[in-house]
Amino acid sequence: MLQKKVVAKKKQNRKIVLAYSGGLDTSIILKWLQENYNAEVIAYTADIGQELDKNKIIRNAKSLGVKKVIIENLQNEFVRDYVFPMIRGHAIYEGVYLLGTSIARPLIAKAQIKIAKKFRAYAVSHGATGKGNDQVRFELGYHFFDRKIKIIAPWRIWNLKSRSDLIKYAKKNKIPIPKDKKGEPPFSIDDNLFHTSTEGKVLENPRNTAPEYIFQRSNSPEKAPNKPAYVTINFNKSDPTGLNGKKLSPCKLLGKLNHIAGKNGIGRVDLVENRFLGLKSRGVYETPGGTLLMVAHRAIESVTLDKSTMHLKENIMFRYAELIYNGFWFSKERFKLQKIIDTKKNKVNGSVKLKLYKGNITIISRNTKSKAYSVKNVSFEEISIADDPSIRHEMIQKSQRTTVPQLLPLAKRPRYSSTTRSDTVNPLAPCSRRS
Repeated sequence: MLQKKVVAKKKQNRKIVLAYSGGLDTSIILKWLQENYNAEVIAYTADIGQELDKNKIIRNAKSLGVKKVIIENLQNEFVRDYVFPMIRGHAIYEGVYLLGTSIARPLIAKAQIKIAKKFRAYAVSHGATGKGNDQVRFELGYHFFDRKIKIIAPWRIWNLKSRSDLIKYAKKNKIPIPKDKKGEPPFSIDDNLFHTSTEGKVLENPRNTAPEYIFQRSNSPEKAPNKPAYVTINFNKSDPTGLNGKKLSPCKLLGKLNHIAGKNGIGRVDLVENRFLGLKSRGVYETPGGTLLMVAHRAIESVTLDKSTMHLKENIMFRYAELIYNGFWFSKERFKLQKIIDTKKNKVNGSVKLKLYKGNITIISRNTKSKAYSVKNVSFEEISIADDPSIRHEMIQKSQRTTVPQLLPLAKRPRYSSTTRSDTVNPLAPCSRRS
């Protein structure tokens, strides 16, 4: 009788790529993934200009048994391909928020999927909570680049339901717990080259004033220098290319603007925003350099673009910002809006000089070779428009050489006679008090 051949089943070599910051939350997630999945965890950190201690990240990950720790510098790509297009679109969510967190997530998701494909990982994971917007932003990004990859969102499936639970878990597994300036567990902080956001703790009650010690990259206006600072931002094809005539890489340019603006108390925002999931959330944001870029870009467009293009951009700005906030950076709609935004970007060239003083920004000058703005045509020294046929035609077409009252539709104009009632008001007559 033949002996039955027994073949040992080969252990499946499974990998998970975790978006790892080195902080408390993602360190806990790393350990939890190891405990609950039969897979090797690859710790991936995208360097997009956040405050980064590479040695600490590597040390923390390896102390938890991680063999592969990848830290990738994406600063230039982040500013050039994500921040600058957003600036061109004047994207401001709910009139206040410059979308610093929102714009970073698509790039991290893209890079994470790239690493997952390189190492043939079957899954990716992130540290976004079940209450936040980031889970949507990450997962829409994952889905765009790989529709089949498994997505693990620990906050939606584990039994750790609060910050207290996380701290207990960390103590049990000997995971270092960082402390804030008061020796307490830190605020929820997200930062990159574009901004810093702070949430949680005392900020959760909108009646509480944000304590000064939470601000990471900006002086208060009261403590800003008593003398104004000046900076000239140079633009080429709608993107900033240099400061004060000196050409700089995207990340160095934004870094210098952050320093100058933050020193002068610029870029602070305290807001309660409406999250994609329906919750309201209070956050304190610092976007010093981004605030300067937004002001300067609108200023250079005002002297280089025609009215119809500028108004079209204004009309789509809200929707464009909403798409970014909700995580639809890679959507067909955002791509289409970006094409509209960039239609005449080649015309946006020149420089804008700004004055910065105690939290305020003043436009000093706009300099361009564009002929969109004509000093001659607007000068009070020359009231004739005969020299420019296109302008003359437009003005005549719109006014038909009529007076303002005559522009009102005749059918809607009230008729008056000697028998008109005394209490009837002539809308075209000067205001008068009824007797």
